Amino acid sequence: MRIGVIALLAVLLLRAIDLQVFRAQQYQHAASMQLRQTISLPAVRGGIYDRNGAVLAMSVPTKMIIADDFQISQPAQEATALAPLLGMPVGTLLPMLQRHSGYVVLQKYLNAAKAQTIAKDNFPGITMVDTATRTDPNGTLAASVVGVTNSSGAGAAGLEYQYNKLLAGTAGSETLLQTPFGVSLPQGGALKTKAAVEGAGIELTLDQPLQYVTEQALAAEIQSSNALSGTAIVMDTRTGQVLAMANLVSTTQKDPILTSPLASQANTGIPGIAQAQNNLAVTQTYEPGSVFKLVPFSAALETGQITPTTSFGIPSQVTVDGSVFHDAEVHGAETMTASQILEQSSNIGTYEVASKLGESQLLAQVQRLGFGQGTGLNFPGESTGLLMNAALWEPTDIAALPIGQVDAVTPLQVLDAYNSVANHGIFVSPSLVRAVTGTDGVLHAVAPNASRRDMSTSTSSTLASMLEGVVTSGTGGKAAIPGYLVAGKTGTAAIPNPVKSGYISGAYNASFVGFAPADNPVLSAIVVLQRPTPDFFGGDVAAPVFAKIMSYALHRYGIPTSPGGSGVQAGSTQNSAKETT
Repeated sequence: MRIGVIALLAVLLLRAIDLQVFRAQQYQHAASMQLRQTISLPAVRGGIYDRNGAVLAMSVPTKMIIADDFQISQPAQEATALAPLLGMPVGTLLPMLQRHSGYVVLQKYLNAAKAQTIAKDNFPGITMVDTATRTDPNGTLAASVVGVTNSSGAGAAGLEYQYNKLLAGTAGSETLLQTPFGVSLPQGGALKTKAAVEGAGIELTLDQPLQYVTEQALAAEIQSSNALSGTAIVMDTRTGQVLAMANLVSTTQKDPILTSPLASQANTGIPGIAQAQNNLAVTQTYEPGSVFKLVPFSAALETGQITPTTSFGIPSQVTVDGSVFHDAEVHGAETMTASQILEQSSNIGTYEVASKLGESQLLAQVQRLGFGQGTGLNFPGESTGLLMNAALWEPTDIAALPIGQVDAVTPLQVLDAYNSVANHGIFVSPSLVRAVTGTDGVLHAVAPNASRRDMSTSTSSTLASMLEGVVTSGTGGKAAIPGYLVAGKTGTAAIPNPVKSGYISGAYNASFVGFAPADNPVLSAIVVLQRPTPDFFGGDVAAPVFAKIMSYALHRYGIPTSPGGSGVQAGSTQNSAKETT
């Protein structure tokens, strides 16, 4: 018995010596590792700026305030002292300090000044962790383009999402001795630290003042015309840089058949008008209507099948494979030149021009002008459009496609095509980012935009003159700007019914697209309004918005006026001809 006890004691003694002598360091290390916690140090997200350095989005360093209730002996007194610093009522804060969970987040984003005061006052049981909050100093300006970040600080939409990797930077890390509840132990500071790398900033092509004027002009027209939504874009004709891109939605107008684009919570300052959640300029397709007449006219001029003075007999209507096509206004048989057909936006005349081309040349020209393809912007959710092809071609398409039915395109694609005319026949890919800003503040320009020739210089010059006639003598009189020659095209397109074949009665998309000065183009722009009522013609509702925006832009950039006057005056009703397709 005694021998057995002695043997047991010997075993225990040997085990104790093994643990405390031979394996002491091993277990001390294991114990230490249990208390080591590696936390992520978030990188400050890079800012987003306009072309002149104005801040559109930026991250502000903040602190997350955490309470360890087990270390708070006087919660009532501490709640009273902390409440004004945290911006919380004492009655809300006190229960949080008495929760006894060991880890309670009191405030996730506290500004640096208040956090510094809390740290200096050394409140028992209160610790802090670095965070950052995304702010938009200019409010909702260009919100659908800039995009948003999610709750974790990553880009979730728009440019914030597209350039997330660049903006986010690289998170750092810090290894501390902490309790399992995340509270730092008092015996020392960080054991290991890896600094975070701040994200790069991006400088956009957008111009803040022009963006503001564009949004305000568009919002006012959406409100006055009872439209569901609207889009407006302004572009530098030579570089393709987008100077303004507005996407707005009415929060009061509804349609029994159409689904309105999603509106964000961001208000524009005009009652009933909000920023769109999506960048409608590149994500929403529509049948463009008469602005698509650029396709047959550019192809017919390029192939030499028409000149501006080519004469056509225009009947009151035409029947194609059993379907009747007519102009917006009833008229008898008449004769019109190609220029007059474009100026008055005659559907029948456009069909006569398209008939000279035929199916294959029409389809090829649609592709040549960039429709059905990416613009090169690569914006998240960007649509390439929906195009007719040879396999699906119907006999009526020879009349419907040239007047902007059948194909569905985006507003930016339409602007790109007209910008090619303004740029002497050269398509230049649009861009929204022109430089990347390093953490040292140095700007690094992005690569030049890709370009290609869409039409000859002579064709683009002829088209520019014909489109100038649309404003001086045709349906686009309200796009005129005093002192400047303006070229462009109106469009009024019936909206397809989403639930059955055919079109919605009384529902139209109204648009105007053009450039100025027509004799030496510098800027191009497009305005599209979805389902304005009761006035719905592009020349009546979209053209005046174009004139307001373009007039401001021309004066802002100091563009010289056009020699020889301005043609018709702004707001002119030079010609009452309308177009619908």
